[in-house]
Amino acid sequence: MNKQLQHIALPSFVYLILFFCISLSLTSCLPKQKVLQSSKTRQQGSYGSNNEGRRHHHPHRPSNKPAAISASAQDYISRYKTIAIQEMNTYGIPASITLAQGLLESANGNSTLAREANNHFGIKCTPDWKGESFFKDDDAINDCFRVYRSPEDSFRDHSEFLLRKRYAPLFELDKDDYTGWAKGLKKAGYATNPHYAELLIDLIERYGLYEYDRGEKAPEKINREERVLVEIADNSPKEPEKAEAKPPVEMKIHEVRQGDTIYSISKRYGLTTDELKNLNSLDSDDLVVGQLLLVSK
Repeated sequence: MNKQLQHIALPSFVYLILFFCISLSLTSCLPKQKVLQSSKTRQQGSYGSNNEGRRHHHPHRPSNKPAAISASAQDYISRYKTIAIQEMNTYGIPASITLAQGLLESANGNSTLAREANNHFGIKCTPDWKGESFFKDDDAINDCFRVYRSPEDSFRDHSEFLLRKRYAPLFELDKDDYTGWAKGLKKAGYATNPHYAELLIDLIERYGLYEYDRGEKAPEKINREERVLVEIADNSPKEPEKAEAKPPVEMKIHEVRQGDTIYSISKRYGLTTDELKNLNSLDSDDLVVGQLLLVSK
């Protein structure tokens, strides 16, 4: 009887030991897994942090800030990115800045000035302007704007227009510092809109225009600065004495806010709904908060 009991008890005892060992083994493994996961998480976080550090000139738009992407804007970028890069390589103006200004001031190439005068930057006539002129009401009745043979000529003249004493400090910035350029243009009085810098930066980050900017090594930067600043110095005597008092460009932009409609915006700026839609290549009345609309013909 005792032998039988011992014989029966032995397997139960073995099972108990096995169960205890397995439980102990599983318990001892959990901290190790947690340590590995924690380490992996820290590594990923570290890489992410480093990447953000390397991309500090190219911040991504916050995910909670809606971005309205226009097909006509993308077409505009595809068509004019080459000339913007050429001008950047010549003068040091970030291609992203040139493209953003063109998008903003020409309504993606759809404004009256862009279509009828090839004027993509709203540059007005100055006393030294010898080309054709286009007249339209702006700050004054029948304001004079420059006419170009092609949009590319407008881009080239835009670069030359910036070769003035008032913009000279901008050419000492890195040619991929679009934030510095945007703020510098506003500070120098390039446009009258108080949110001009923010509008440019918004477009650059919305469409990833910083991808077209290129950095430069110290010797290249020094040589470019010297060449451009000499050209600015040569141009200085030609500048009108009171040029600072006149806004150099036409630029009226409305940022869509909560509750805005095509109808309410058009009424606010004295446009018909069709005019507003045509200016901005809109196929429908749908708007997105934060969307930028040209509101001047």
